[in-house]
Amino acid sequence: MSENLDPIKSALEAVLFVSDDPLPLARLTELFGDRVSREDVAAALAELLQDCTQPGRGVSLVEVAGGYQFYTKPQNGEFVRRMIDKRKKAAISGAALETLAIVAYRQPISRAEIEAIRGVSSEGVLHNLLEKRMIKIAGRKDVPGRPFLYRTTRQFLEYFGLNSLLDLPKIDELARALSDAEEGELFSSDEEREEGVLEGEEEDGRARSED
Repeated sequence: MSENLDPIKSALEAVLFVSDDPLPLARLTELFGDRVSREDVAAALAELLQDCTQPGRGVSLVEVAGGYQFYTKPQNGEFVRRMIDKRKKAAISGAALETLAIVAYRQPISRAEIEAIRGVSSEGVLHNLLEKRMIKIAGRKDVPGRPFLYRTTRQFLEYFGLNSLLDLPKIDELARALSDAEEGELFSSDEEREEGVLEGEEEDGRARSED
């Protein structure tokens, strides 16, 4: 392993700073070609993660959605919001959140299966979630009519601050979240999501708030 990781750390910091999406270790290693080993990139990332925990740093390096991404620290959210133009995220309704949860826990799943669980038509909700890129079409089910199957996306992981589907909350926690959503208390505005994921997201993806 290289004794001086500073040049690697510097390059990683620059690349991660300008990236709109989380970058996995494999992709970061590819950027160096044959000049730097995967071991050195991993070691440099570990040091960079530690560096960002020091007092006075304005950002944290977070492992999310299978990769690494910079997030602005929550205490700096007020200043970030003053600097950027606010963009309101479309509210996620209770019905949409319920449907999203069904897809997340039962994927891949068809519309008919979703509607059997919810007891109501879900065509409009699914269309809305597809537009928000929270879910995607993942093939067709091998039954008469060959209906579409749906899965959650990487954007779903990013939005909710999950590294993988293994980080999904327990069912009882989800039930409480759905209850809050039905009362109109969940994700109704950017301000209410200040302590949530990706609140105050900047247009060029450089500044994000961490949970």
